[in-house]
Amino acid sequence: MTEMLTVDGGTIAYEISGSGPLVVLAQGMGDTRAAYRFVVPRLVAAGYRVVATDIRGTGESSARWPSYTRADIAGDLIALIRHLGGPAVLVGHSISGGAATIAAARAPELISGIVELAPFTRKQSIALGDLRVKRFRIGMTRLLLTGILGSVSWWHRYLDIAVPGRRPADWDEQLRGMAGMLADPDRMGAMRAMGKSTPADAGARLGDVRVPALIIEGSLDPDWADPRAEGEAIVAAMPAGIGTVEVIEGAGHYPHTQFPEETVELLLPFLKAHAGA
Repeated sequence: MTEMLTVDGGTIAYEISGSGPLVVLAQGMGDTRAAYRFVVPRLVAAGYRVVATDIRGTGESSARWPSYTRADIAGDLIALIRHLGGPAVLVGHSISGGAATIAAARAPELISGIVELAPFTRKQSIALGDLRVKRFRIGMTRLLLTGILGSVSWWHRYLDIAVPGRRPADWDEQLRGMAGMLADPDRMGAMRAMGKSTPADAGARLGDVRVPALIIEGSLDPDWADPRAEGEAIVAAMPAGIGTVEVIEGAGHYPHTQFPEETVELLLPFLKAHAGA
C-alpha cells in the first residue's frame, strides 16, 4: 500500500513492509521503488522493517519540484526517516547514493549507517585512459544523448549496457514501466535535471560522515572506467575506518536488480551490525 509524506515542495511516496529495525531504500533517477522488488522480500524475511520510496520526480511521488539535487533528495529522505521514527540504515542507488552521504552528514542521529549502490557521490573527471574502456565510452555517450534529447529510446539503450548479461525474468516489464513513467514530460524533465546536477554537493560532505558506510559497486558498471577505484575513492574521502567497498562481479549499474541475492548477502551483515543502532 502506497503512503504519502508531504514535504516542502511536494509529496513523497513510500511503501512499508515487515517489522523490525528500519531500513530505507531509495532508487536512482529514471526508475521507481520497484527497482528493489527482489531485495525487499529478502530483507523482510531477515527481520527488517523495509521502506521503499520513490524519490522526488519519480514513481508516485510529485513530479514537479523546484530542483532535483542530491541535497534536495537528502532532505526528503531525512524527513521520511524522521516521520518513520528512525534511526534507519539508508540505502541509496546512484544519485540517491550521493543523497545518502549528505543525509548521513546532516542527520547522524537519524541514520545509523549508509549503503551506497553504484553511487554518484564525487565530482567526476574523465582521464584520457578512461575513454579507452569501451563500456564506459558507450555508456557515457548514451547517457548524454538521453539527457540532451530527453529520449526514452536512448535511456533504454543506456540500460542495455548498464545491465549486462544476467537480467531478471521481468526485465521487459520493468523497461515498459520506466517508459510509461518517462512519457510524462514532467518526469522526463525531472530525470534530465538529475542528470545535469553535480555530485559535488555530496562529495563535499564525505569528510563529515560519522556513521558506518558500505559502498557496493558492479564490476561492469559502465558509469566508471574502474568501478572499484571509484568506490575506493569515495571511502578514502571519508574519515578513516568509516567505509568499506565491495564489488559484485558481473554486475552493472543496477546490482540490486541484476544480482539481488548477492546484494542482500552483502547487506545483511552490515544491517545486523548497524540497523537500529
